[in-house]
Amino acid sequence: MDKGFEYYHRFLDGDEKALEELIREYKDGLIFYLNSFTCNIHTAEELAEETFVKLFTRKPPFGADKKGSSFKTWLYTIGRNTAFDYLRSISRRRQVSQEEYIQLASDEDSLERSYIREEQRITLHKAMAKLKPQYRQILWLVYFEKLSHKEAARIMKKPVGSIKTLVFRAKRELKSQLEKEGFDYNENL
Repeated sequence: MDKGFEYYHRFLDGDEKALEELIREYKDGLIFYLNSFTCNIHTAEELAEETFVKLFTRKPPFGADKKGSSFKTWLYTIGRNTAFDYLRSISRRRQVSQEEYIQLASDEDSLERSYIREEQRITLHKAMAKLKPQYRQILWLVYFEKLSHKEAARIMKKPVGSIKTLVFRAKRELKSQLEKEGFDYNENL
């Protein structure tokens, strides 16, 4: 049983401290994953909070029916569904132009600088922001969150074979974006 399961089951058994530990352990990664959908760090923070609220108010069971799934995979799937619900609701209200999304994405720069201190990581994140949402999501899950292809497939609701192809294409597109940014592989690797 991983740490997330332990914390969650302790919370279900009435241990309020476990709730704090769970949020502390998974909050930042979930926010950055959700940011790949919204391109707005503030919205991603709100969606992460909503994901935890759903988890703690509804207290969905997590047990033997989730064989082979880690707590992080389960949590990120709930977060993904929350983000999709949000995106559907705003698309019904109005169409958001790409320029507005780019403007909103600039708000995340200050958080990125504190979270990612090294210059090459900043360059990497800027290049990732220019990728298709699916590419950003898969790269985040596989390389930043270090999830297996199988776990990423569960979260993104795709076959493992499609995930492998998506990872290959996302890496190729990211390399192209990094080259446009002037990233020097010999100097930085």
